[in-house]
Amino acid sequence: MPRFIYLYRGPATPMSELTPEQGAERMAAFGAWMEKLGSALVDVGSPFGTSTSVRDDGTEGTAGDLIGYSIVEADDQAAARAFTDGLPFLSNSDGKCAVEIFELLSM
Repeated sequence: MPRFIYLYRGPATPMSELTPEQGAERMAAFGAWMEKLGSALVDVGSPFGTSTSVRDDGTEGTAGDLIGYSIVEADDQAAARAFTDGLPFLSNSDGKCAVEIFELLSM
């Protein structure tokens, strides 16, 4: 079955900046989303830490605003997109966050 990577783009609020109640609420929301996906969520992923960028001329630059990833299995791109329904990362509805979805091809 095809695999798709979700690349999370946007501002991130570190857990250390949340109250214990907010942290628990966030974890519960993500837990519910992960449970809904079940075995289709093949890699829950990870948030990204510090970053840099290396250009083809050897110079360094600032990396973009990617903040993490997850990997899902789905029949096709439409099904992978449908799995974002209920994803807490997209719950603010303010246009600041996005999930970019790419099919992972075999090499």
